[in-house]
Amino acid sequence: MRLSPRPVPELRLRPLNTGGVQTDGDYVLYWMVAARRTGWNYALQRAAAWSRELAKPLLVFEPLRCGYEWASDRHHRFVLDGMLDNAAHCEAADVSYFPYVEAEAGAGKGLLEALAARACVVVTDEYPCFFIPLMLEAAGRRLEVRLEAVDSNGLLPLHGTERVFATAYSFRRFLQRTLPIHLGESPISTPLDAAHRGNRARVPQDVVNRWPSAAAGLLADEAGALAALPIDHSVGPVDQQGGPKAGSAALSAFLSRRLTEYPQTRNHPDEEGPSGLSPYLHFGHVSPHQILEAIATRESWTPDLVGRATGKRQGWWRLSDSAEAFLDQVVTWRELGLNMCAHRDDYREYESLPDWARTTLRQHAHDPRPYSYCRATLEEASTHDPVWNAAQTQLRREGRIHNYLRMLWGKKILEWSPSPQMALQAMIGLNDKYALDGRDPNSYSGIFWVLGRYDRPWGPERPIFGKVRYMSSENTVRKLRVREYLASYANELTPV
Repeated sequence: MRLSPRPVPELRLRPLNTGGVQTDGDYVLYWMVAARRTGWNYALQRAAAWSRELAKPLLVFEPLRCGYEWASDRHHRFVLDGMLDNAAHCEAADVSYFPYVEAEAGAGKGLLEALAARACVVVTDEYPCFFIPLMLEAAGRRLEVRLEAVDSNGLLPLHGTERVFATAYSFRRFLQRTLPIHLGESPISTPLDAAHRGNRARVPQDVVNRWPSAAAGLLADEAGALAALPIDHSVGPVDQQGGPKAGSAALSAFLSRRLTEYPQTRNHPDEEGPSGLSPYLHFGHVSPHQILEAIATRESWTPDLVGRATGKRQGWWRLSDSAEAFLDQVVTWRELGLNMCAHRDDYREYESLPDWARTTLRQHAHDPRPYSYCRATLEEASTHDPVWNAAQTQLRREGRIHNYLRMLWGKKILEWSPSPQMALQAMIGLNDKYALDGRDPNSYSGIFWVLGRYDRPWGPERPIFGKVRYMSSENTVRKLRVREYLASYANELTPV
C-alpha cells in the first residue's frame, strides 16, 4: 500500500514570525531539530517545496547543543549516529548538509541568525516537549526572514484537537472518529528528491570560520571523539546504534520476527517482545507514518478499511490482532502524550495530575513507608528488591527498561519516597538521565500514569497509594516470565 503524498497539510504548518520570504536569498534553510531524518519528514518536504518554488538550493542544517539538560555521551552518540546517516543521504541526493556540534555551552549562539541572514525562508520542526518549544519561539522573535514550524510528530496533527484527553479510551474514540481524514495524507518518503536541482548551497565562509562543521571523526564515532565535549561522560553510550538506518532496520526486524507474537510476549521480560522503536521515535530517526506504511504493506491494508469509532482497542484498524495491539501503543498511547504536551505547559509538573489523584496522594502523604531510599541508592540499584534493581540496572546499562517493568519501577519509587512529589522528581531525573527515550511526551505519560494520569481510582484504598493503582514485585514475578531477566540484570551494578 502506498499512501499518496500531498502538499503539507495546513494543520501541520505554523508560522513563528511575521517575516517575509526573501526571494533574493542564497538558499532555503531547513533547521533540523526534532525530526532528525531525511525521509518521511513533513518539515523537510516543506523546505524542499520552497526550494523548488523559489528555484534556490536547499541547505539542511542539523545542530547539536551541549548545554541541554542531561547532555551525556549516551544521548549525544545516538544523535551523532543519525547525523552520520543524514550526511550520507544528503550527499547521495546532491543536497548540502551542515552538521554543527557545540564544543562548549553557548558556542552556537548566533549561528542560526547568521545562516538565516542568507536564507530565503527557514523551515524547522514542531515539537511540543523539552526545551524545543521555547527555543523555537525565541528564534521566531530574532529572525527577520520567514520562519515556519512543521509538525511531523504523529498521524494526528498536534493541532488536530483543542483539548487535553483524560483517558486513553476517550482519546482512542476521538482518534477513531478523526484519523480517517488524515490517513490519506502522508509525507513523501524521500523529500530530498523534490528539492530544486542546480548548484548546491554553500555555507558562507565567515560562518564556517566561526562555527566549523562537525568533525568527520566525531560523526563516525572515532575513539575518544566525545571526550573533549563538556557533557556528562559518566553516562556512556549503549550498544544500540542510533540513526534512521538503524531505526529502519529495527522496524523491519520487529515486523518480520516479533510482531506476530507481540500480544503474547510484550509483557514478559524474558521475551524480546517489544519493538525497541521508542528511542528512534524520540530522536526523530523513525516516523510514525513510516511505521504505518510498513504495517500496511505487510498486511495489504488501505485506509478505507477502518471501522466504526467505538473506543475499543481491537477491531477499528481491521488489521491482525498483533498489528492492532502494536498500533494501540505506537499511535493511541504515544499520541496521547503528544496531546498533553501540545496543550499544557505544565505537562511535567505534579499539579497537572487529576484532582482525584492529588487528593488521595495528599491524604496518604504521611503514611509510614516500609522502606525509604535516597536518590543515590535508587540510582545505584541498591534496594532490597531484586526485581526493581534489575530494572534500574537495565536502565543504567542499556538506556531502557522493559515496558512492563517500567510501570513497576515507578510504582516502587512512589512507595519508597518520602512524598509523591519527591517520587516524581526521582522518576523524571533517573529516566531523563539514562533513558534514550527520556525527555519525551511518551516517557512523561508513563511516569505520570504511575501517579494516576490517564487512570481511574482503584480499590481497595491502600497505604501510601490511596486510590492510585498498586503494583508489587511479588505479583509481577508470579504473573510474568522473569527468570532470565533477573539472571541478566539483578544485583549487577554495571558501570555506565
